[in-house]
Order: sequence, then C-alpha cells, then structure tokens
Amino acid sequence: MDADLVATRPSAAAARPVAAGDATPRSLTRRASLNAAAALVDYAAKATVTLAVTPILVGGLGRTLYGIWEILARLGGYLSVTDGRPTEALRLVIAQRQGSADAAGNRRQVGATLAVWALTLPIVLAAGAVLAWWLAPALTKAPPHLVPEIRATALLLVLSFLVTGLASVPESTLCGMNQGYRRLGVQTGLNVMGGGLAALAVWSGLGLVGLGQANLLRVMASGVAFWLLARRHVRWFGAANPTRLEVRSLLGMSVWLTAGDALAKILLASDVIILGAVLTPAAVAPFALTGYAARTALGLHIFAVGAAMPGIGGLLGRGETGRALQARGDLLTLTWAFATAVGATILMWNRSFVGLWVGQPYYAGVWVDLLIVLAFTQTVFIRTDAYVIDAALRPRLRVIVAAAAAVLMIGLSIVLTDAFGAIGLCAGLLAGRAVQSVVYPILVRASLPNPARAPRSFRSLRRAAVTAALFTAALGLGRSVHAASWVPWVAGMMTTAGCATGFALALGLSRAERDAMLRRVRSVREASPR
Repeated sequence: MDADLVATRPSAAAARPVAAGDATPRSLTRRASLNAAAALVDYAAKATVTLAVTPILVGGLGRTLYGIWEILARLGGYLSVTDGRPTEALRLVIAQRQGSADAAGNRRQVGATLAVWALTLPIVLAAGAVLAWWLAPALTKAPPHLVPEIRATALLLVLSFLVTGLASVPESTLCGMNQGYRRLGVQTGLNVMGGGLAALAVWSGLGLVGLGQANLLRVMASGVAFWLLARRHVRWFGAANPTRLEVRSLLGMSVWLTAGDALAKILLASDVIILGAVLTPAAVAPFALTGYAARTALGLHIFAVGAAMPGIGGLLGRGETGRALQARGDLLTLTWAFATAVGATILMWNRSFVGLWVGQPYYAGVWVDLLIVLAFTQTVFIRTDAYVIDAALRPRLRVIVAAAAAVLMIGLSIVLTDAFGAIGLCAGLLAGRAVQSVVYPILVRASLPNPARAPRSFRSLRRAAVTAALFTAALGLGRSVHAASWVPWVAGMMTTAGCATGFALALGLSRAERDAMLRRVRSVREASPR
C-alpha cells in the first residue's frame, strides 16, 4: 500500500460494520444493481437530451462555432488538474469507510475535502485566467471579432468548474456510501433542464456565451439538489474540522488522483484539441459527431462500472480479496460483451445515424469510424482496470504508466494528424494507449494478489477472435445498409445489437462462464426491491 494513503484507511475499531447484513453478497449485489440502474437511467436521459439538442447547436452555431464549442468544453475539463480532485479522493475513502460507525471521522473527511478545495482555489483561478485569456483564443484559431466571445465563454466554464468542485462533495458522499441510486430521477431532471437551457440559448441568439451561461446554471442546480439528497439519506453528512494529518493524507491521495485525471483527460479528451490545432476547428465537427455514438457508449460503461466500485472498495477494506477478484472478473466479462455488441452495432449503423441526425456531410468516413470503435473498445478495458486500481487506493503506479502513455500518444497523434488527418489522429490514440492496455492488468494483479489464479490466455484469445469476426462482418454490412428514416434505423440497430450480443455470449464464453453470468443476473433480479 502507498505510504501516503495509510492514514485514509479506517482503523480496525472504527471499521466495525453498522449492520451485519451490510456485508452480505446479497446486500452488495442489491446496492450495485440499484446504483447501476440509476446510472444507466440517468445517462440514457443525458444521451437522449444530447441527441435532441446537438442538431439545434450545429444548426444554430454552424460548423466552425460548433467545433470551437467542442474545443472549449474539452479545455474546461483540463482544469481538473488544478483543483486536487479532493471529491474523488473523498468518494474512495468513504467507500472503504462505509461500514464504519465513526460518524465524526467521516465528517472530518468531508472537512478535509473542503480544506483541500480551498487550498487549491488560487491555482484554479490562475489556470482559469490563462485558459480564458490566452489558451482558448489561441487553440481555437479564433478570428479577432470572435476573441471576446470566446474569452467570455471560457470564463463561464471556469466558474462552472469552481461550482462543480463544491457541488461534488455531497454527490461523492452518496456514491462512497454506495447510495448513488438515490439520485435516480433527480439527475435525469437536471440533464433535461441543462439541455433545455442550451437549446434556449442558441434559439435566442446568445451563441457561445449563452451556452456557457446555461452550463453554469445547470451546475448550480446540481449542487443544491445533491446537498438536499445527502442531507436526507446520509445521517452523518456534514463537515467537521479535520486534523492536520487527515488533510495531509487526503491531499496526498488527491495529488495522485489529480495527476491521473489530468492524464486521463489528455488520453481521452485531447483528440479534438489536437485535430483543431493541427488542422482547423471546422475539421473537429465531423470527427466529434461521428464519434458521438462511441463516446456515449463509453460514458454509459464508465457510469455503470463506477456504480460497482464502492462495493469493490468495501470488499477490499474488509480484506475480502477473493470476492473482489471475482467481481473484477465479472466486470471484465461484461465489459467485453458490451464492447463487442456496441462496437458491431456502431460499425453497421453509424453512417445512417449521422446522416439522419445532422446530415451526411458530417460523417467522417468508414475508416475513421472503425478506428474510433477500436479506440472505444481499448478504452473500456483500460478504464475498468483503472477503477479497480483506484479502489485499492494504489493510484501511484497507474498515474506513472498513464504519463508515459500520454507522452507517446500526444507525440504520435500530432505527427500522424499532420500527415494523415483524422485517420492519423486515431492511429496515434490507439498506439499511445497501448501502454496502458499492457501494464494496467499487471498492476491489478499486483493490487489483488491471487496465487491460485489459472492462466487465461486462451480465454482472452477466444474472445478477441469473436470480437474481430463480428467487427469485420459489421464493417462489411455497414457499407451496404442504409436507413432512410428513424424507424428502420431503430429496428435495424436493435436487431443488430441483440444478434451481436447473442453471438458474443454463445461463441466467446464457455458454458461455465455463461452459467456464472446467468447466476449473477438472477441474483441481481432477486436482490432488487419488489
């Protein structure tokens, strides 16, 4: 275990479970299923809102301004490297303390989170000023008449980030206590409100500044909503004066999580920035819109896997490594089946989707589509193992590996984008992230030792062959199928997803693995509330 994380682990006395039933497999399965269901519903609502609002944004802003908005949104995400990520550290610490009766200690952890947020505030403000005044106009290659509008929009995104830091404290507390499902319905309403405000801003002619204002209002409403939820459902929720050791421990963990998040942003969100800087902002729009389906699926996976992490963190906190390993194996199986079915469906129907959604000129081409799907498949496995490593409170080596991957990816992406455009960009992303694909499973095995584990190379090769076969078939069929309206597209997409899932499970899993998955599904159904 990392030395700087020791103080964040609850003592044996403090970690006595509040109720014996809280540690049962049935209870953990029920909580995980509820959290996953809430995450899926909320993310589906978010995806639906984005699907409805994006054509309005593209039509109202035009190709160039929409590309600039995508770049500004990604730049705003990079501010997370400056705030210490204290709320993410809080979520992980609370997850390992969720069975603790030490309410005062939990409140001190919340207080330590607020202290770290205050300590990093000057850094955030300085970085935000640089982003708004210099980086935003430079990287978007803005003409002089657009510079004031771009700076004002970037400033609003900086303010949104500051508010998000505070708003995430109650949300992280709920998720750490394995009660993320409490947000069901609330987050959905917030997503609908945010989409409505964004559409209204464009309809009103407020442009980029209006979109920034809509985003700020959504974030403020989210903070109020989650504060009310945490006050209602977490008895001990509140803040108390932390000790100096508690602040230092949380800050130490936050530093590594911050570095990891910064590198994740570089590895996952720098594509449109590189494309816009090397080529033009107008080149960003087709790439971003073609990649929308894969990004939506990736977000869906991250939400669902994140819902299971408090349960794994609780198992590790109680020393139940065997059960944690089993949970990780189940997650990898589900991740593979999800990536295979979703990837095949995208390859077959994405061209029709983009054409129906925003117009065929915004489709970036079949080879870019394929490379985006391959990058999506690679990333879901990387993110699953990253979550497990963080749940074990051992982010340091993961961050070092991610740094090496980021350096390689940026260098390759810039060179290849200049030579081959969007295809070169995707190739650079895949090559750079390959470092994580190789090393992260090794780090997981080091974090969750299991000497009796059997070799799994044959199983991995079998699944890879099934995925390759389905992707090849979907790519070939995707060149010939075309949906002229939404009804045949929905019917074809659902049929393809169902068939791809069936083939993947039938060909990629052994009988024992299929039986284990069915048992897991039955346990989730039985554990769900009636």
